[in-house]
Amino acid sequence: QVQLVESGGGLVQPGGSLRLSCAASGSIAIIGAMGWYRQAPGKERELVATVTSGASTNYGDSVKGRFTISRDNAKNTVYLEMNTLKPEDTAVYYCNADLIPAPLITYVSYWGQGTQVTVSS
Repeated sequence: QVQLVESGGGLVQPGGSLRLSCAASGSIAIIGAMGWYRQAPGKERELVATVTSGASTNYGDSVKGRFTISRDNAKNTVYLEMNTLKPEDTAVYYCNADLIPAPLITYVSYWGQGTQVTVSS
């Protein structure tokens, strides 16, 4: 059984920083792209950032220059470094991974349970 487990959310003041982590575990054959999405109350889930297995990255416009995504393939873990946080960054952040769970041969998209990030003074 494959699981994505997130950690690192919390309450931070505007201008502060947080680092999120998401570790994939279970019977995994291959992990492709990994990423972070977020959903604020009353809004649709939106892209924050993604990173491919080859380390190519893509960012949502609202976080470019402030957030950095990275991954450790040996640990099946993706990170999100969030700097210069703003109140509008407040949301539940979800980890996503496209992977092939053994013994399948096709990619399946998995989601974590979400971690709350609140930016407030």
